[in-house]
Amino acid sequence: MRCVGMRGRVHRFLRESLPMDINDRAPQSPRPTTVADIVVRAQRGDRGAQAELYERYWDSTVALAARRLRDSTAAEDLAQDVFIHAFQRLDQLRTPAAFGGWLRQITTRMAINMQTRRRVPQAMDDNVMGALASTADGPVDLVLREERTQQVRSGIQQLGETDRETLRAFYFDDQSIHDMARRFDAPAGTIKRRLHTARHRLARYVAEPQAI
Repeated sequence: MRCVGMRGRVHRFLRESLPMDINDRAPQSPRPTTVADIVVRAQRGDRGAQAELYERYWDSTVALAARRLRDSTAAEDLAQDVFIHAFQRLDQLRTPAAFGGWLRQITTRMAINMQTRRRVPQAMDDNVMGALASTADGPVDLVLREERTQQVRSGIQQLGETDRETLRAFYFDDQSIHDMARRFDAPAGTIKRRLHTARHRLARYVAEPQAI
């Protein structure tokens, strides 16, 4: 069952972003019968067409998000963000008929990002510690030789969310820069900078004397 309250953000987005009322239809145009027709109208700024895409794909988007998140409330919340994200970038879709698959890709990527943010930090094995030590500055190497596991675990817990997620994706999930760019919806250059910054911040934390 669709929650009216949860739909409010998309409706507000449609009202504020385009000149037509959400229920308006261009009177001179017949109602389109294919998804491609609706998408083309939406790309031209027809808010009614965007609302129709929203109604057509809402249930399947929530279902996909729920399978990923295993949380129906979080899935509906995510679906709102998915549609807003998609409508803001609708002009980037080159093949209107591919809207459904494109929307599923956005949903999957955003669900993965949400899972990452919600994930409880896991225990780290010695192989991961060795990888971190080999890429950090000298002080990290010295500390990790004696108190590797506890020091790094404590240091990562003190990092901000972005740094923590970046290190986990690269070292714990064994993702490439390209994989991370897709996962976090950011350019590869941005991911490289985040990784570099996170390593140095971790080095500062674990280099400080800490009680174990």
